[in-house]
Amino acid sequence: MKRSSLISLLVVFGLCSTTQPAQGQALIPHVLQIESEQLEQQGMILAQEAAQLAQFQQYSPALVRAQLASQLLPNNAQVWALLGSLYLQTRQYSEAIEVLLRARELDQNNAPVLFALGTAYFQEAKYDSAVQYLRAGLRINPETPGALFDLGNAYYRLNRYEEAIEQYEKAVKLDEKFWPAVNNIGLVRYEQGEIEAALDYWRQAVEIDANQAEPQLALAVGLYAQGETEEALRLGEAALRLDARYADLEFLEQNLWGSQLLTQAREFLALPQIRETVAQQTRVAPTPGAPPATPQ
Repeated sequence: MKRSSLISLLVVFGLCSTTQPAQGQALIPHVLQIESEQLEQQGMILAQEAAQLAQFQQYSPALVRAQLASQLLPNNAQVWALLGSLYLQTRQYSEAIEVLLRARELDQNNAPVLFALGTAYFQEAKYDSAVQYLRAGLRINPETPGALFDLGNAYYRLNRYEEAIEQYEKAVKLDEKFWPAVNNIGLVRYEQGEIEAALDYWRQAVEIDANQAEPQLALAVGLYAQGETEEALRLGEAALRLDARYADLEFLEQNLWGSQLLTQAREFLALPQIRETVAQQTRVAPTPGAPPATPQ
């Protein structure tokens, strides 16, 4: 990251003038004294503003403030952690890793920083590193369902299926309503050829939250492959009305659908009735800035 010069920072904070002297004007040397405490205070204000903006998903202005705050508070682990989280939110994963490693240098026992590093490495498809940092964070905060879920996902990408399931089960034990972990046990079991077990897990996920598209669509695809066409179509249409993104095979792959399930999803999504449902959702999708369409 390129550091701004001190003079540019002073301009930002209104502490000096950018007015250029008139041609031939005599210059009187003057050194503006800036107290370090004043700069540190300004850094904390910027960090607080960045955190508040991030809460409202205004990530671009939040990122600018966090970058300035990190320059004013170079030894503050929390500021670097905030900056790293903002890079994650804006999908700048290599920048996130660089910044979060700086935060970790300053605070070795900050579990959220370690979890964030695990997430960043996962997004960079560096799954062994993701496992390393997620496990390190869990040694500090072991009862963190989201981190256990992320660790399960990293193991899944490494084809370490039983270890993945173990982490998902730990997450559900801590939070019985954590449907993504239940859903992903189904994904793993399906790839292992345990079809009925997978279907049962997807049914459980739907029971936990009937408004989630993924387990409904996975269940629909699995049932269609079993020859239960009528029920499959009902579930598939309902799922795609909830979220038409799941009609995109690339999106499914990003959500950890394995090769066997993806192959069957391709066939299911090509059915005329399903294609018509997706087309309807596309037609009623609101344009940016427009009010949402009234549900049919």
